[in-house]
Amino acid sequence: MPRKKLRTAEPPASELQSNETVRLTQFSHGGGCGCKIAPGVLEQILAKVSPQVAPSQLLVGIETSDDAAVYQLNADQALVATTDFFMPIVDDPFDFGRIAATNALSDVYAMGGSPLLALAVVGMPVDKLALDTIRRILKGGESICAKAGIPIAGGHTIDSAEPIYGLVAIGLVAPGNLKRNSGARAGDKLILGKGLGIGFYSAALKKGLLSAASYASLIASTTQLNTPGRALGCLAGVHAMTDVTGFGLLGHLVEICKASGVAALIDYAALPLLPNVLDYGAKGCVTGASGRNWASYGQHVELPKKGFGDLERALLTDPQTSGGLLVSCAPEVVTEVLAIFLQEGFDHAAVIGEVAEGKPQVSVVRSR
Repeated sequence: MPRKKLRTAEPPASELQSNETVRLTQFSHGGGCGCKIAPGVLEQILAKVSPQVAPSQLLVGIETSDDAAVYQLNADQALVATTDFFMPIVDDPFDFGRIAATNALSDVYAMGGSPLLALAVVGMPVDKLALDTIRRILKGGESICAKAGIPIAGGHTIDSAEPIYGLVAIGLVAPGNLKRNSGARAGDKLILGKGLGIGFYSAALKKGLLSAASYASLIASTTQLNTPGRALGCLAGVHAMTDVTGFGLLGHLVEICKASGVAALIDYAALPLLPNVLDYGAKGCVTGASGRNWASYGQHVELPKKGFGDLERALLTDPQTSGGLLVSCAPEVVTEVLAIFLQEGFDHAAVIGEVAEGKPQVSVVRSR
């Protein structure tokens, strides 16, 4: 896709996004999905947890680091349950609420399901934030749930040092339409539903460098519900699916490879990018989570030996708050998968690579 130069005449988004005298991000040691515990550290933590005896109705648990738990209710229905919450990635309270809610509901769509209801998870420094600010965060989340056609049916609140907001999301899926991260097959094509670069944008925002146009792109991407997941769940040719969030594209693809026992090949030149992200990256707008991600799973990734530097690697490990669906599908349904994305307004969706036989790892090439 064409690379556009930054228009320096635009005012920074920090001057336009909120009239709040207190910036939400000033309370956060990390924002959005960049708050996640690094995958390597998380793996060490979970390795010390004793295995549980799971009932036969539990179709998906913690065994493959999938997006949500799935519990079969009957022959036609399974319950999808997940939770996601984080600290502010933006300063506008309403936008923060929208982003967090969109991100939480994404895990239901990534399993091929449809959301049914949500519960709010709320932690706020009530002595430092105006009550109206907190109210607007909740309103933002409610607006996304209304868009998804579901209620926020309750929740829990605490007084905390940092603002935290998210959802417990409950959904339904037909057991035969359930999509996991463990079904990828050699010969599959890999499709990514949204453009990359949210972490670059968030770093630029913190530095006061993000333009108003780029802020609009950030909000448009992070508040776009991953609704194609419902239709993709009905396609037999879709073998595996996940959403790309805090571990970056490489991290979530490594999870697919490990869970499926396959290798993957990514064409860096084919990756869809949000506008101007490389310009921001070149200015040093890279998150600390990107480096932590690489340290956690870099041993499972092979990068090009020439013409590939820190900027390119940072993009591949960039934490994507409310990122796109990553789909592994048979070649014969690629056209149908892309059509589903396009019909639901996802114009960045693109084929970015393929699945191959081999040990679980990701190889990156650059076709041009």
